[in-house]
Amino acid sequence: MDLFSKFDTDGGYFGPFRLRKDKYFTRPVLDPLPGPQMFFEGKPVIQWSINNYMGLAENEEIKAIAVEAVKTYGTSAPMGSRMMTGNTERHQELERRLADFMEKEAAIVFNSGFLGVTGTIQALVGPDDIVLMDKMSHASMIDGTLLSRSNYRVFKHNNMDNLEYHLKSINDNGRKGGVLIITEGVFGMEGDLGDLPAICDLKDKYNARLFVDDAHGFGVMGDGGQGTAFHFGVQDRIDVLFGTFSKAFAAVGGVTAASRKLVDWIQFNARTQIFTKSLPMVYIEVIMKTLELIREDREGRRLKMWQNAARLKSGLRELGYTVGNSQAPITPVYVPAGDIPTGESIVRGLRDQGIFITGLIHPVVPRGILLFRMIPTASHTDEQIQATLDAFKKVRDDLNLKLDPPAILRRKP
Repeated sequence: MDLFSKFDTDGGYFGPFRLRKDKYFTRPVLDPLPGPQMFFEGKPVIQWSINNYMGLAENEEIKAIAVEAVKTYGTSAPMGSRMMTGNTERHQELERRLADFMEKEAAIVFNSGFLGVTGTIQALVGPDDIVLMDKMSHASMIDGTLLSRSNYRVFKHNNMDNLEYHLKSINDNGRKGGVLIITEGVFGMEGDLGDLPAICDLKDKYNARLFVDDAHGFGVMGDGGQGTAFHFGVQDRIDVLFGTFSKAFAAVGGVTAASRKLVDWIQFNARTQIFTKSLPMVYIEVIMKTLELIREDREGRRLKMWQNAARLKSGLRELGYTVGNSQAPITPVYVPAGDIPTGESIVRGLRDQGIFITGLIHPVVPRGILLFRMIPTASHTDEQIQATLDAFKKVRDDLNLKLDPPAILRRKP
């Protein structure tokens, strides 16, 4: 068989959509300016599919800093990797400020969230070690584990009994190396929180370490936006904290914060840090400012974000939709139908009314349900929320949707 013969099949991710050259449900083309209103197929739509939690993507002060940074540095500076010629005092200053924000001894900046998670895990564990990952862990965590060539086990999502079973089994069978538990602060699909206090208790009991990818909690959770660990008050018990800049920080990049010795080790051992160009100066300067705005939050953006999320969730529940148990702004809307035509009809019905959402089906979510993940932000208005609720009502009635909670959500854990 020729290696390329699969290109003519419907195999791979979203194969049927690829074959029909879809640009409506997958890889839709939108205007590049993010915000609560964007343009899709030449028409304005209320946008619910971008992770601009704090509404900072459209902040004029941040845009001005970006413009000034490009004037000063261009788009190439600094040239080279951090190990060679791409290390600057501004990179180090940003890392000092991030370490302070995350209440850790040190921090290291990566070029993207995916590269940061992958590189951190790859650098920390090896063939003699074991990674214990939550079943719902992000692809970057899985790839980092595979790249590390470590042994790994998967524990049931947020199930502490199952996690303890694995930890006890590992210790009872003469483990050779260390154990790293990896989980998320906020799980990005459904908005539930990792049970960080209980995981901290177990990792201490069984002599393990803990890595928390808090991509969707960084800048969002906790009174000061410091993340899910701070929401639970366990930041000092987590060994390795990770945050990304592509969501609440409205930029690109990621950061790992931990002890000084651990960060030093990552600097010299993370392949995604050593063998790549340094994060450009324009992003360093922008993240400096974004960090300041998130810490001070003078405009009350975080409160507005939470209010918008509560209003959207409440309105959808009143219409009969199942919104799940999200403890974050993420609003997962479940519909008990797993077939592609129903999902396409709902998405098209909403977009025809100027509401842009994205639908997810198996294998991203369990069979038998559709999941529409919505991201309320600080920038959404009451009028936009009401227009969205009106559109969901019309789609419900036009398609005669049966909105009983999906069976998968009624099962006991």
